[in-house]
Amino acid sequence: MFVTPAFAQAQETEEMQSGNGGAEMHTETGVADHGGGHEAGFPPFDSSTFPSQLLWLAITFGLFYMFMNKVVVPRIGGILEHRRDRIAQDLDEANRLKEEADNAIAAYEQDLATARNKASEIGQEARDKAKAAADAERSKVEAELSERMAEAEKSIADIKAKALKEVDAIAVDTATDLVKHLLGGSVTKAEVDAAVRDVAGK
Repeated sequence: MFVTPAFAQAQETEEMQSGNGGAEMHTETGVADHGGGHEAGFPPFDSSTFPSQLLWLAITFGLFYMFMNKVVVPRIGGILEHRRDRIAQDLDEANRLKEEADNAIAAYEQDLATARNKASEIGQEARDKAKAAADAERSKVEAELSERMAEAEKSIADIKAKALKEVDAIAVDTATDLVKHLLGGSVTKAEVDAAVRDVAGK
């Protein structure tokens, strides 16, 4: 058992009181007046108490070290390990999301290129169909126009031939009337018709 200096001084004071018949002492601090009125210094600074102070310092430091080593450090290590694992998981998740985003962008660009090619093909096909339809319609219109022109030419030829026949008849009648009125003679229609034909032939 370790005896503190204060306890030892208190016992010495009691012995001095019992031996000296009521010498004065300071009961509150436990420091006795050793006959000369000289008081002891602050106990932690007393060199005679250094060994016990060092012993208690070593014991306290050992207990504190054990507490830190067994309780605090493992908890801090666990917290750091948990945070390290959480950060690693977050990084893995970020990389996974980045890969998914890159794949989605690549798929979108591929679909966009395919759609552009398809749209180009559809546009070219539509242009070809429109051109073919326009060519067919133009050919049909040209054929109809050619047919109508042929019919018109035929109709004009018929009208011209009919008009020419009517002109010949009118000329024959007119010539017959003129001969009758001018010459006073009679002439047959066949003769006048032959004369008109001869004139038309020239």
